[in-house]
Amino acid sequence: MTTESGSTLDRLLCFALHSASRAFTNLYRPFLDEIGLTYPQYLVMLVLWERESLTVKELGGLLRLDSGTLSPLLKRLQARDLLVRTRSEADERSVRVAVTEEGRALWQRARDIPQRMVSATGMDLGEVEQLRTTLEALTTTLNDAANRVTENRETN
Repeated sequence: MTTESGSTLDRLLCFALHSASRAFTNLYRPFLDEIGLTYPQYLVMLVLWERESLTVKELGGLLRLDSGTLSPLLKRLQARDLLVRTRSEADERSVRVAVTEEGRALWQRARDIPQRMVSATGMDLGEVEQLRTTLEALTTTLNDAANRVTENRETN
């Protein structure tokens, strides 16, 4: 069933965001192929290049990924010697992730990817910043709404 102005799917904000996310990931792919990373692996490495070392829990919080998704990513990156995972002696449940020398060296090949991405979009830096700000506000709004819906379900 369609409406006069097009299919229902095409009118949904969630589908527009999903489509944009997939298109963005597809645009990243050739740049990331050059350094041998997938998009999720690249996100992990971006955090490690900035932070050097943090716990898996902290990394998951920053990337908004659960441990079931994050663990295989970390395992593959460790197999490539881009990072190392070490269990805390004080708390065996806590695992720390740190970038290795090889991981740091990869930064030299990856550091221009954000600028190359902006250039590839054809958008100027101001447009990119405005869009990012809008998307961050949308994320906050949606997270707040999801929390309210969850709370309402639990109280009813």
